[in-house]
Amino acid sequence: MVLSLPTFTAGLVLSISLIMAIGPQNAHVLRMGLQRQHLWLTVAVCAVADIALIGLGVLSLAQLGGLSDKLHGALVGAGMLFLTVYGWQAFQRFLHPTAMVLNKAHAASGDEAGAAMARAPSAPITRRQALLSALAFSWLNPHAWLDTAVLIGTASLAYGQGSTTFGLGAAAGSVLWFLSLGIAAFWLGRRLNSLHVWRALDAGVALMMWGTVVWLAFSLV
Repeated sequence: MVLSLPTFTAGLVLSISLIMAIGPQNAHVLRMGLQRQHLWLTVAVCAVADIALIGLGVLSLAQLGGLSDKLHGALVGAGMLFLTVYGWQAFQRFLHPTAMVLNKAHAASGDEAGAAMARAPSAPITRRQALLSALAFSWLNPHAWLDTAVLIGTASLAYGQGSTTFGLGAAAGSVLWFLSLGIAAFWLGRRLNSLHVWRALDAGVALMMWGTVVWLAFSLV
């Protein structure tokens, strides 16, 4: 392995530039932060999952020329199904925020239990559910495979013997991004706790998920 700061930096910058768009994975991290539920577990899983994809891309997919047509089609189909369902769930939360309204009413009346519930608009989830959700958003998202594994893997070929250093830089970029996003979500979660914010977030998530599904459908034509 050839160690080179410019090569490492190039991998880091490319990784952050590819991941920083507010896609399904980033939206999920933000939502977990605003809900105050297993945020750091979600951040860790998303970062590790990204590192695994980067390693796969740099060490294998780049040399193989990318994903096969059948694997690509299966991945896109699974991602479309997952994003459709998640978008529907977000849309239902947008249409029926009854639980949040009731919780805020309890909080306004001085009910301590209600106030605690108001800080968590959605039903609590277990650590296992949080882990599986983070993995699903990381590995059932075709964009993650195409951008993280294929593009970074292919870009690493330009650095010859320095491809591993390039991959390490990309992995560091992923860790830096998700850690920063987690801190931002944690900070916002202490300040944004209103019905309007949650409804706007859910509406935006639903539209983004379904928009991604439409884009993926057209990509298969």
